[in-house]
Amino acid sequence: MIRPVSMGFFPPVSACPFMQRSLFSHRPYWAHRFGIAPFLPMSRAEMETLGWDSCDVVLVTGDAYIDHPSFGMALVGRLLEAHGFRVGIISQPDWHSAEPFKCLGQPNLYFGVTAGNMDSMVNRYTADRKPRSDDAYSPGGVGGLRPDRAALVYAQRCREAFKEVPVVLGGIEASLRRLAHYDYWSDTVRRSILVDAKADILLFGNAERALVELTHRLAAGEPLAQITDLRGTAFLRREVPEGWQVADGSDPERPDRPGAADPQRSVLRLPAYEAVKADPVLYAHTSRLFHLETNPGNARALIQAHADRELWVNPPPIPLTTAELDRVYELPYARSPHPTYGAAKIPAWEMIRFSVNIMRGCFGGCTFCSITEHEGRIIQSRSEGSILREIEELRDKTAGFTGIVSDLGGPTANMYRMACKDPRVEALCRRLSCVYPDICPRLDTDHSALVQLYRHARELPGIKKILIGSGVRYDLAVRSPEYIRELAAYHTGGYLKIAPEHTEPGPLSLMMKPGMATYDRFKALFEQATRAAGKEQYLIPYFIAAHPGTTDEDMLQLALWLKRNGFRLDQVQTFLPSPMALATTMYHTGRNPLRRVRQSAAPIPVPKGLKVRRLHKAFLRYHDAENWPLLRETLKSMGRADLIGNGKRHLVPAWQPASSRGPAPVARRGPPPQTPRPPRRRR
Repeated sequence: MIRPVSMGFFPPVSACPFMQRSLFSHRPYWAHRFGIAPFLPMSRAEMETLGWDSCDVVLVTGDAYIDHPSFGMALVGRLLEAHGFRVGIISQPDWHSAEPFKCLGQPNLYFGVTAGNMDSMVNRYTADRKPRSDDAYSPGGVGGLRPDRAALVYAQRCREAFKEVPVVLGGIEASLRRLAHYDYWSDTVRRSILVDAKADILLFGNAERALVELTHRLAAGEPLAQITDLRGTAFLRREVPEGWQVADGSDPERPDRPGAADPQRSVLRLPAYEAVKADPVLYAHTSRLFHLETNPGNARALIQAHADRELWVNPPPIPLTTAELDRVYELPYARSPHPTYGAAKIPAWEMIRFSVNIMRGCFGGCTFCSITEHEGRIIQSRSEGSILREIEELRDKTAGFTGIVSDLGGPTANMYRMACKDPRVEALCRRLSCVYPDICPRLDTDHSALVQLYRHARELPGIKKILIGSGVRYDLAVRSPEYIRELAAYHTGGYLKIAPEHTEPGPLSLMMKPGMATYDRFKALFEQATRAAGKEQYLIPYFIAAHPGTTDEDMLQLALWLKRNGFRLDQVQTFLPSPMALATTMYHTGRNPLRRVRQSAAPIPVPKGLKVRRLHKAFLRYHDAENWPLLRETLKSMGRADLIGNGKRHLVPAWQPASSRGPAPVARRGPPPQTPRPPRRRR
């Protein structure tokens, strides 16, 4: 963990080739004289209205253009505009030819390409690889407006449109594919997306610093091929330059030796693409090395051979300070979809239009989650004043606002302003999680700043209620009974979502999630606070089916826990292996990268194949009559036929309704069926 508001433990600028200047310290580009655009232009007509003859940067995105900081292209575009650059947006272009990519003319500096706020493959397909019919980031929720592997396709079309214009990749899809990676949808290990897209450079993570520096240096005439010193970037080169210390990480039988005498001039060689594709153990070993090199305070550059070229990945970006983050979120966003969409509803916008993002990052380290690989473990928090000003702006400028703020949150609702107590320890730490197997004693878990924010926010004139829609990390919350009382009394709208993910030690240990004893403690505190507030409220827990390390017996025990506690889950989440996540490594290789990986390491159980994944999902929906035949067959094969019958102690009945699509028997009293988990915000 690194303290986001202080970088004093990094070497001075003169001593550190990766050190970045302040985000807003550059002299504005000459085009700043054109002023602020009401919306970034999406057509030549809009450009002419603004007095532009060309764009300096053209951003291509797979999402509808919504001018709001929760949407990556708006945030990137407004940030570049604040630096004086003319930025145009090509949103959801027809990718079947290069012509739509010429609609704004040739950009003076580069094309910036992203698949959008979500990975295009996650957006397009379910965990069972079935196509989705809708797209929350498209007008009217219409599906099919972006291609599979959108970042790759868009980059190639940009190159076809204007061959000499540099192509810069960014966004979550590119970020999670910056190295050779397992691709669930093709069930193979693919090369870095930078190789396949034929782009010039890739920006990963929260890339504001690299983006601003790169754009100013290109505008000053510096060739892109010479810009190799920016944190948070990846590029291809033929060989390692002189003066670099190369550490060989290609042998999994050698002990892990993280770190170096001079991490700023040290590069770690990962096993080559061809090697990790051929050998699952080498893939798991590479994944472990990658995750040990994610702390901006001590991370080394990484190299990975792809045929005759070296993929070079610089250390992660230095987090934004609170003041910098405030300015990014207070840029002049229109806070609405582009007028070209008319009255069409965009589901993702409808979901977040009355919410406010208060922080970035997550130090939980859950192995199945992609937030850590993209945003990092460092919590970057906005100031209370900036958040309150955004709530007032939301109140005054957002059409349809009724006084209810739907969420004050981020990747996790209650990590606001949390960091290590000792910045020197932060700079050296290589823990994959600050809260597993237990909360680090050096982690400051004080919730008082968040409680104060909640109180001041609900005191604003015109604000009737503030709900917390982001998931609460309950193992942190139990450290602050005051926070739980505040949450229950004022900020829960009947249901509060939390994510135990499982009940059994085996899968929980591979998820890096706390045990159910912590859940039980939080539940007791929440229910006590709810009663004290005179309310009737329920916890809605989320669980994952078919996570690596999960056996049929584990899912049976989870199903029995659900029945004992009166839960009937409406929709459930089946594990979806996203690129570069630790759990994805487990799924692909059957090895545990949380420990040193050896050829002799015992494999872990991995539920693969449609049949076993369907079974694990059926255990979570034990009450659905369509699942009873499969569950009865499985229980008999497990020697648990005693759980088949019509009594309260039985999991499934011995009878089958005439139509298995009819209503299932009503469970004993408990909370209503669980609602689906909304997509987490991604930048």
